[in-house]
Amino acid sequence: MTQPPESGRPPQQVRPGLWLFSPSRDSQGGSSWLLEAAAYGGGGDLLVDCPGFTEANLAMLRQRTELVGPGRLVLTSREGHGRCRRWQEALGWSVLVQEQEAYLLPGVQGCTSFGEQLTLAPGVQLLWTPGPTPGSCVLLVRAGAVDGLFCGRLLLPTGPAALAPLRTARTFHWPRQLASLERLRSWLPAGSPDWIASGGGLGALRGDKLVNGGAELLSGLVF
Repeated sequence: MTQPPESGRPPQQVRPGLWLFSPSRDSQGGSSWLLEAAAYGGGGDLLVDCPGFTEANLAMLRQRTELVGPGRLVLTSREGHGRCRRWQEALGWSVLVQEQEAYLLPGVQGCTSFGEQLTLAPGVQLLWTPGPTPGSCVLLVRAGAVDGLFCGRLLLPTGPAALAPLRTARTFHWPRQLASLERLRSWLPAGSPDWIASGGGLGALRGDKLVNGGAELLSGLVF
């Protein structure tokens, strides 16, 4: 018998149209984000990685579904899969995953995969960035009032306003991760992104949620 979800804490609005969910045990304390459709002028909300399957998160996402219709769940790495099947069944949202990790989601309805790159909508693009896990990817949204990069765990907080690649016990392939960062820097448009949202734990940011000056941070990384 499936246990009912915990009550949990509701997500926090970080900026207009952008929400951050509480850290989830299902993703090793990682961070999940929701970008509302109206913020970037798209056809549906974008949920970046699975938040904890709680009553508070269910209520918020069901309300969004009623308001604007089903959104899309974008998975940036296997560490963000969480309870993907339960979320898909509860919301009816489609799921997008890089093809290297699609096998981890057998039976998930509405699940599609991509290879090197994918454009979801004008100004909304995915790039495969293997290294943290085999199917890691990043999501760039450069549309409407938004110029942000959801970097998954390619970059992790290392201090206030600081992100960097970190080699951990769970890192799949460190040289590939560094190569992915180089590719990302050449792939991004000049001067973009304005901000970066990490999929890792955000404690090192000391209260901040986003890292502003994303383009400058990326260009200044030495590794």
